Amino acid sequence: MLIRHAKAENTASSDSERTLAARGRRDARAVGRWLAAHDIEPGSVVISPARRTRETWELAMSELGSAPPTTIDPRVYENTTEDVLQVIQEAAADVTTLVIVGHNPSMHSVAAALDDGTESASQQELRRGFPTSGIAVLALDRPWADVGPATATVEYFAAPRG
Repeated sequence: MLIRHAKAENTASSDSERTLAARGRRDARAVGRWLAAHDIEPGSVVISPARRTRETWELAMSELGSAPPTTIDPRVYENTTEDVLQVIQEAAADVTTLVIVGHNPSMHSVAAALDDGTESASQQELRRGFPTSGIAVLALDRPWADVGPATATVEYFAAPRG
């Protein structure tokens, strides 16, 4: 699962310190409610060290019943397709649901790269863009280490609003 951070303020001492805007805080909670409504229980979460991604996940998690293991990985902040794919490929074999909370353009480019082309309404929605608070749920039929281009089916795509 790929989640783009919620709407952030445009001002901060540095990009990595940008906080969520009021709308972003509402939307981040809506992300958690969306996950709960779809019975999605993350097994492991990897997030960017940016403040807005940490805040997004903390608020989303407050709407879930459990707190999965969470790792901060600077490669997610580097925001390249290759770095995020490497993070996915390094997931522990026993993890059944991996969540990456990051930024655009990599959330969109990774989802597009992994997409196997199976037509669905969710895939069509994803093609239009990956807005803040966007969630792409991708189904895989292989070990994490073997994940690469065109190896996943887009099951859901949503951008919950609070």
